[in-house]
This record gives sequence, structure tokens and C-alpha cells, in this order.
Amino acid sequence: MFNPVWLKTFSTVAASSSFTEAGRRLGLTQSSVSDHIRRLEDSTGRRLFVRDTHSLALTADGESLLIHARLILEAHARAEAQFNAPRLRGRVRFGTSDDLAMGPLPDMLALFRNKHPEVELEITIGLTGELYQHLDNGELDLIVGKRRPGEQRGQAMFRTPLVWLARPETTVDLNQPLPLILLPEPSVTRAAILNTLGASGHHWRIVCTSGSHAGCMAAARGGLGLTILPQHLATRELTLPLNHASLPVFPDVEYVALTAKRLSRPADTLFQILMESELHALPGK
Repeated sequence: MFNPVWLKTFSTVAASSSFTEAGRRLGLTQSSVSDHIRRLEDSTGRRLFVRDTHSLALTADGESLLIHARLILEAHARAEAQFNAPRLRGRVRFGTSDDLAMGPLPDMLALFRNKHPEVELEITIGLTGELYQHLDNGELDLIVGKRRPGEQRGQAMFRTPLVWLARPETTVDLNQPLPLILLPEPSVTRAAILNTLGASGHHWRIVCTSGSHAGCMAAARGGLGLTILPQHLATRELTLPLNHASLPVFPDVEYVALTAKRLSRPADTLFQILMESELHALPGK
């Protein structure tokens, strides 16, 4: 009923108030314009124009159809633009820390993959310090991680507190050195934790070192000691110690997105998706 070709002709006639002028704008003969309007009137069963030798005007039904025609043609144009646009191809070398990989980041990557299935996504998960080095060495296009102290590069995404985490119902013995489960060097959070503890006057000992946040969480769930992680990693199995108010308070960590100096179109597309994503709405933002 609503053939887009006929609707385009109809809209052009309505705008120009002339079959002849509409034909000129569309590159059609006047007889073709008349044929399109006739077919549309036959299809709708309504008269769309009142015309005589001197004037041309829309009927009430024609005015109603014009509203729908514009919406249909706009939707048609959007669909054509999406499916006629060149498909994104190439490779993106993306780096992130595993604390984000265990959170909302997979949803963002799935969105990118669904929109651009022909782009190869190469993911590196590691400590933030290592990711910075890979980026500076030209081995990554884009990273999302914690901002290093004194670092000015990157687009800010969100901030979140570092919190003490342990097995549920844990009470820390403050008369003993604090048993710490930490990431190894180079770790932004490790440095912030040890600097804070050093200034607080508390004694501590490192009972376990793990190369990942997941490993630190597993060790803490197993009762090996205390770990200090971004707040969004707290779970039912890993909570604040009962007397956490007596423990030192750590500064927030800030997450940023950093890119290579020159970005490919696929890498820039992923960067834009991340910057518009729910990562900006994590606790502590």
C-alpha cells in the first residue's frame, strides 16, 4: 500500500504543488508522476489531491497521509543508511584489568561485537602498569584501567573507593600485623595501599600475592587474609570486616580510557562505545 517510491513522489508533489515541478525535482516525466499518484490513490482508496487546470491542493486525507509519508520515508532512509554503509573491518588491540573484565565490561564488548562482527577484537588482560607499557610500546590501541599517580593522560571514566574485603563475619585482630593479599608490582592499587598503610602507622605482612584480582578474591574467600580491592568487586562471599571502621581508609582509584596517538576507525568506534557506556555509572562515579 505504501510503496516508498510512490510516497516520495507524493511528498514532492505536495511540497511543490505541481506535478511538473515534482517531475523535474525527481527526474521523472509528468506522466510517471501522475501514475505514482494514481497508484497511491488506488491503493489507499482515498483521493489525495484536489486539482484543476490552475491549482493543486491536498485533500484532508492527503494531509493525513503526508504526515505518515514523512515518517515512513525517514525510517526508510535510516534503514538504507545502516545497511548500505561500508561494514567496519580491521582489528582492535584492547587492554583492560581483570577487575573490569569481571564487571560490566563484557556487555560493552558484546555490544561492539554485535554491531561490528567483522572486526577482530584482540583482548589483553593484565595489571594497569603493564597495560600502560604495552600501550606506550605500540602493542595496544586502547586500554581501560586505573590512572597512575601523577598521570595526566586519558579520558576519565569513573572513580571508586578501595575497600577492605574478607570472608563474611571477619574481625581483624588489630594487635597483630595485618595479613595482606595483594597484587604484585607494577600495580596502581598495591602502591596506593602500601603508601596509605605506611603513613597510618599500622604494621602488616604480605601473606599472599596474586597476579589477578580474581586470585586475590579467591585467597580472601579461603581465609588467607585481607585484601583491598575496588568497591564494585565486593560480593556476598567477600565483605567488609566487622571492625573495618578501625582500619585505614584508602583513597579512591580513578579509571580512565587511554588510546594510542593514532586510532584506526574500528578502535575509535570501540572507544566511543566505551565512553558512552554504563561504565560511567559504576558506584563512586
